[in-house]
Amino acid sequence: MSNRLMIMKARLYFRASTKEQDSKRAEKSLVTFASDNHLQIIKNNFENYSGTKLNRPELNQLLEESEEEEVLLVESVDRLSRLSFEDFDTLKQRLSEKKLRLVVMDLPTTHLNVTNGLTGDIMRVINSMLIDLMATMARIDQEKRVERIKQGMVRAKESGKRVGGRVKNPELRLRIESYLDKDLRVEDVARLSGCGVATVYRIKKEMSLNE
Repeated sequence: MSNRLMIMKARLYFRASTKEQDSKRAEKSLVTFASDNHLQIIKNNFENYSGTKLNRPELNQLLEESEEEEVLLVESVDRLSRLSFEDFDTLKQRLSEKKLRLVVMDLPTTHLNVTNGLTGDIMRVINSMLIDLMATMARIDQEKRVERIKQGMVRAKESGKRVGGRVKNPELRLRIESYLDKDLRVEDVARLSGCGVATVYRIKKEMSLNE
């Protein structure tokens, strides 16, 4: 049988780590991608939940409601997982049991998961390895970010500087700091980070105290 693009049903999954972030940020791009690839959207699942947690309400609901051979479409691997090796293995098993086809928008090789035939089968094996690698990198990146923040807080405390603030999410804090390092306006940093202006000002002040 020759490879051909088929109209398949798709469930779109969107995740942001905190309520301050916009889980619907990538909705337009994923909906457009689905349309361009002849995917029939069944449901969009949005949630604000840490990617390091396996037990997520919307993800659980998506897996429960999904049917065999449907497509699970995500923006990137880290939107689906920053899980430990063991938890990610469990998630992959659940996807396999449901016979879902995982398509990652920013991983072009997975786009062939909407095709049948020999090429599709071969690429699914390759994609499995690529996704494993990217999920591991996402997890390591998360751990490094948290460790950098902890080290910074320890250094600040040892030098007698004030440590604290109401921003407890390390991903958000690092994102804000990276934008501030680019000399963007506070209002633009808040918009790009998905948080309030007051939060940006507070972190900017703490950064100046720690310099």
